[in-house]
Amino acid sequence: MGIPSELRDVWIQRKQSLIIVPSPAEEKRIRQARNCTQEGVRAGAKAASIACVATAVPTLVAVRVIPWAKANLNYTAQALIISAASIASYFITADKTILECARRNAEYKDSS
Repeated sequence: MGIPSELRDVWIQRKQSLIIVPSPAEEKRIRQARNCTQEGVRAGAKAASIACVATAVPTLVAVRVIPWAKANLNYTAQALIISAASIASYFITADKTILECARRNAEYKDSS
């Protein structure tokens, strides 16, 4: 079973006719956008790892020292506190980095 060769050839021609070849300027913009995204991911990962440590240490110390935290913060609550801070810092930092990079690329485009 499979696709008959005539239908397959028609499908391939139809698919190739839909492909739009980007111009060199568009390719440059796409490459810059990918670089901005990668830069944002790297910055976000760094911020998330720092936030993870910065929230994990006080949370785990508090659960062992403070009576209220010891009684009310189970393992799930501790994990939620730490992960919420890490996730928030990742997305905030990545978003700011991507926007800053896009702004920089737009200024560069305007000045040239």
